[in-house]
Amino acid sequence: MRPASPDQPFVTGTISTPFVLVPVISTRLSAADRLGAWRVRWRIGRDGYKLDPGLYAIGDPDDLSPVIATANYKLTFDVLRSALDGLSAWIVVLDTAGINVWCAAGKGTFCHGELAGRLLSDHVDQLVSHRKVVVPQLGATGVAAHEVRRLSGFAVVWGPVRAADIPAFLEAGMKATPEMRAPTFTLRDRMRLAPVELVGTFKPLAWVFAACLALAALAVRPLAPLPVLLGGLRNAAPALAAAIGGAVLTPALLPLLPPRMFAAKGAVVGAVLGAALALALRPSPLGVASTLLLSTAGASFVAMGFTGSTPFTSLSGVEREMRRWLPLQIGGAAASVAAMLLGAMLR
Repeated sequence: MRPASPDQPFVTGTISTPFVLVPVISTRLSAADRLGAWRVRWRIGRDGYKLDPGLYAIGDPDDLSPVIATANYKLTFDVLRSALDGLSAWIVVLDTAGINVWCAAGKGTFCHGELAGRLLSDHVDQLVSHRKVVVPQLGATGVAAHEVRRLSGFAVVWGPVRAADIPAFLEAGMKATPEMRAPTFTLRDRMRLAPVELVGTFKPLAWVFAACLALAALAVRPLAPLPVLLGGLRNAAPALAAAIGGAVLTPALLPLLPPRMFAAKGAVVGAVLGAALALALRPSPLGVASTLLLSTAGASFVAMGFTGSTPFTSLSGVEREMRRWLPLQIGGAAASVAAMLLGAMLR
């Protein structure tokens, strides 16, 4: 395991130790950091948004300073370092391939083997007189505390869910309040995720729009660009409603929607949007059926993606929901296309 490079934009200096050169990091986010976070929220460069794994320092840490573990997803790293402004600490960044703590723990990259390896390779045991490492609570699925102790000699202390609570957690002697342990999924949290989910629908929407344009070209006589474009937009409207309904409206209205499963919540929103489109566009009976089916099935499918974005679901629950709803979503989309094609043939 190689040490972290000091040649990174957020590094302000170094601490020379007999074992490793430790980069000192800024707790103030630059304009480039904020732009990078915005870009990642919109899926721009998301897969490569990471930093070097290894040991870092915040402030002027000594042998009594806390040791805090995190992932090398830069968005996670930036949230942590900005929350620690004014403190001194050692930060152990694990190699999670640029994935956040919670997801990496589920994938097995934020794990006890990687954590113990980092603690030993960066000689953290030689830099501190205690043997405690603060690990994010959401990383618990990938980290076996007894294995960390066996492999490295460090005892795991489970930190709070939110990085913003770490200063109070440390001030209280590494004791977490019930509020620090409770995961939240507020409107602000949900809306931060909406752009990523929405951008994920752009490519499928482009294919749908191309197919709708082709269908409109077959139906419009005499053939003319503007009527074909308008017909394509009209045909693609249910798919656009499904994308907005599943990626934006479902998470926004999440606590107000009665069904428990995300796919069911999305189906409710999609059905309402489909009914509104049918009233606005006044299509034929087959068009009404196609609109309702596509908006309902599409919004349900897109909304189901949020099962992997909330701390209130489990792997088994996600698998159960997908097994139950995927056949319904595929069947609804297929029936919608069939109704659309049949309606075009009967014109």
